[in-house]
Amino acid sequence: MLFDLLERLTSLTRVWFREHPLLADIQPIQLSALLYLARCNGYSNTPLAVAEYLGLTKGTVSQSLKALEAKGLLSKSQDARDKRSVHLLLTDEARNLLASVMPPAFLETAAGRMGGQAGELEQLLGDLLRNVQRATDVPSFGLCKTCRFHRQVAGEPFCGLTEEPLARPAIELICREHQFPEASQEQGQ
Repeated sequence: MLFDLLERLTSLTRVWFREHPLLADIQPIQLSALLYLARCNGYSNTPLAVAEYLGLTKGTVSQSLKALEAKGLLSKSQDARDKRSVHLLLTDEARNLLASVMPPAFLETAAGRMGGQAGELEQLLGDLLRNVQRATDVPSFGLCKTCRFHRQVAGEPFCGLTEEPLARPAIELICREHQFPEASQEQGQ
């Protein structure tokens, strides 16, 4: 039953995106890449991270990223430290597009009708996702602020993995290096 509900909601979302006039020239995989890049941090905006997040091959993702770049929705920037690495940046056009279609109107309306239950549902779905990720040992791609590496140094956000200070807005973004705090405690036992 849970699978059926999740599958149906996913299908309705795909239909909504496919029928949205602003998204007529964007393939579903391209939209998924844009949505991820809009929510990830500067450590996680690489072609490999996009492939890992979407669970697709590097070749498939590479073609989609090239198409997004050709459409003027994406640009590439060479990493300042590692010249072999490339970071993917959304253009203003891409950010404006996403702001126009997200969140999906049908979902916002339905959540509004649910009242306080919508927040409870969001919490429960988050718990479900974390349980699936732990049980299947897939990368969590969680928010920086919920990571075991997230610290406060002199009252400011700090990444214990990279040993770098973080901008406050960055702690609300997805990181491919994210690890649940409980995972580190379980490994130490």
